[in-house]
Amino acid sequence: MEQRGREAWRQRWWWLVLLAVLKLLGSGALAQIRYSVYEEMDEGTVVGNIAKDLGLDKSTLNSRGYRIVVGTNDPRFQVNTNDGILYVSRKIDREEVCERINHCLINLKTVLENPLEIHYVSVEILDVNDHSPSFLEKEKNLEISESALPGARLQLQAARDPDGGPFSVQGYKLSHNEHFRVEVKDRGGDRKVPFLVLQKQLDRESVAKHRLMLTAFDGGKPAKSGAIVINVDVLDVNDNSPVFQKDVYSTTLIENASIGTIVIQVNATDLDGDANAEVRYSFGNEVDEKLTELFSVDSLTGEIRVEGLIDFEKSKSYEIDIQASDKGQVPLSADKSVIITIIDVNDNAPAIEVTSFSSTVPEDARIGTTVALISVSDLDSGVNGKVICSITEDVPFTLSASLQDNMYALVTKTKLDREQRSRYHVTVVARDAGVPSLSSEKTISVLVSDVNDNYPEFSLSPYNFYITENNAAGGSVFSVKASDRDEGDNALISYKILREGGERSKIASFLNIIPESGDILALKSLDFETLKTFNLNVLATDSGSPSLSRNVSINVFVLDQNDNTPVILYPVNANGSAEGLEEVPRNVHAGHQVTKVRAYDADIGYNGWLLFSLQEVSDHSLFGLDRYTGRIRTLRSFTETDEAQHKLVILVKDNGNVSLSATATVVVKLVEPKEAISASDVKSAPTDIGDSGVTFYLMITLASVSTLFLISIIVLIAMQCSKTTDVSSKYLPETNYDGTLCHSIQYRSGEKRYMLVGPRMSIGSTIVPGSNGNTLVVPDRRSTSAEVGPRMSIGSTIVPGSNGNTLVVPDRRSTSAERNN
Repeated sequence: MEQRGREAWRQRWWWLVLLAVLKLLGSGALAQIRYSVYEEMDEGTVVGNIAKDLGLDKSTLNSRGYRIVVGTNDPRFQVNTNDGILYVSRKIDREEVCERINHCLINLKTVLENPLEIHYVSVEILDVNDHSPSFLEKEKNLEISESALPGARLQLQAARDPDGGPFSVQGYKLSHNEHFRVEVKDRGGDRKVPFLVLQKQLDRESVAKHRLMLTAFDGGKPAKSGAIVINVDVLDVNDNSPVFQKDVYSTTLIENASIGTIVIQVNATDLDGDANAEVRYSFGNEVDEKLTELFSVDSLTGEIRVEGLIDFEKSKSYEIDIQASDKGQVPLSADKSVIITIIDVNDNAPAIEVTSFSSTVPEDARIGTTVALISVSDLDSGVNGKVICSITEDVPFTLSASLQDNMYALVTKTKLDREQRSRYHVTVVARDAGVPSLSSEKTISVLVSDVNDNYPEFSLSPYNFYITENNAAGGSVFSVKASDRDEGDNALISYKILREGGERSKIASFLNIIPESGDILALKSLDFETLKTFNLNVLATDSGSPSLSRNVSINVFVLDQNDNTPVILYPVNANGSAEGLEEVPRNVHAGHQVTKVRAYDADIGYNGWLLFSLQEVSDHSLFGLDRYTGRIRTLRSFTETDEAQHKLVILVKDNGNVSLSATATVVVKLVEPKEAISASDVKSAPTDIGDSGVTFYLMITLASVSTLFLISIIVLIAMQCSKTTDVSSKYLPETNYDGTLCHSIQYRSGEKRYMLVGPRMSIGSTIVPGSNGNTLVVPDRRSTSAEVGPRMSIGSTIVPGSNGNTLVVPDRRSTSAERNN
């Protein structure tokens, strides 16, 4: 036992040296270690230190999930991941694991994750002499004719020993007897068959029965043995034994042959006559019971037939001993071996086993990332056992053959995109090369996990919002919405306003946004007269790591409300009230302009379009008021009977839905022509100065407006050429001041231009239904000027449903601006 231990240690040492040499030569991630251990060792017996032999740090075993890949049976070995020790997990019976095999190897497949490494460990199970040789029977009765000559041989039942190698049956001993001796024929594979040899002729009259003891012993130290009692009865003369016609009987048999199939027929003859020449066939004494379940022999014809399932995978050939015996009083027999070679049939479909599997793969996994390890096996041999694996679907995965036969890795072959497909069902088909071919398949479900690789996307870009002034402070005025194609936290979006420096930062200071919903709140009311339009940027950011964000531009247009009362500019007295005195000569004719009431409204459009009316007048036949310009003229010449002083109360109101108004009082005093001339002389100097000053400012205003108009035309042409859809706005001042101050705003959206105008409208303008009364739509042709005034010219249309404040200007362009004097 001690010598065998030293031999096992020497073998193990040579394997370790070989493994070290392979590592030095750069064998890669695939390694193989070989250990040896004796059978029947107690649980927990140390086999070897895998961590040390693989050169791995002990901490690596736990962190990388080192384990033994096992099938459905209970594992015979386990690895302690704390120290890397391979130990026996349950007792191992070598005779159970490797029946009649000299070198008993158990191959273990071990796996390290992240990155994936496969190591093969072979453990040789060393035999111990734990079984004694034994015979199937305790006694055996033989009959030998006294006429048998020296040298006659009788085959005896061979002893069985489950142990292998040197611990199997090594020889036989026969108890001392002068007539018999034992000879042993070695048939290989630990099969030693004893023969009883007659060495001295028998004499029935001297001894009629011989009792012998045959002992079989193995090669253990000390040797173990088993014995059988052989009773030899000496018979009278039948001196010819049957003789087989062939020296060797061999044949082939197809696997899975049907029951009753004739395998081969043996034939023997006997030179004796009568009953001594009749031959009967049977199995030899040493035929295994398992063979008698698979085959039968016809005692009369010698035909060997199939009686059970012939499986090539269990045994590739059979050797059957057939005995031919005559029917003499002392039967003589002869033995012959029949060798049956089994021909493999492709009757086993490949088996697929997923040994390691990662059910979830990130969508940014590199090409070649291992998803699963797949091993295939086929119990057939040769071409029938050659297996080819493939994937049937068009999926971004492929099979990569491993260094080990019939081992594949399922790896990614293209980039993954969870937003296109989040789950794949990969069907692996294993097909052998037999005819006909057999196949099997296994479906693996792979889930693609999300990676934050998509930016938030707004539903519109840019946003255009229209807000009516005087909104409630703290209320929501508009909202933005963004979506993200990712999922979970990667798709959770928060919003914030980008507060940049300068004027935009001041505007954004009175706005706030709810981060979760994108609702934007105005912290104060908007005033159209102060702020007509503004722009801000909102940033949408997801919750991924790292986060991704995108901003959007928002254009906000403030819409006017009628919230300003008309302001009287003239007449105004010294204390600020709207009252004035006008002296008119009595000799003026009808149509003479007495004065002009001038007023201003901070609103625009119809809200700023002022109309004048006489609320109170002493003589309706004497004075008339132009409702659009505010000019007061005489309707007739004065007479002597007319009163010297007249009071006129003028009502000025806008055209809003809810009109606002103001009043001015003009006192007209009739004077004689001389007095009027004197008064006019006194006022001539400052009046001239004032008129010249007004004329100068009007010229400057006209030049400025013309310049701005030319610039706007150039900008519009450039925008048309660039096909831009950005919203731009330009405010055009009104050059004509004729008592009512008006406003106009132009801006462009797509192929349309919009103009917010004051009281006057140009030729061909149209009121759009559903507007709020402040929008003028200008068609594609450009005009050199737009008339703004209380009256609509030829071609203007008020569309039903509007509130009378929206003008749609057709495609015609006017070449000049109409001015009311």
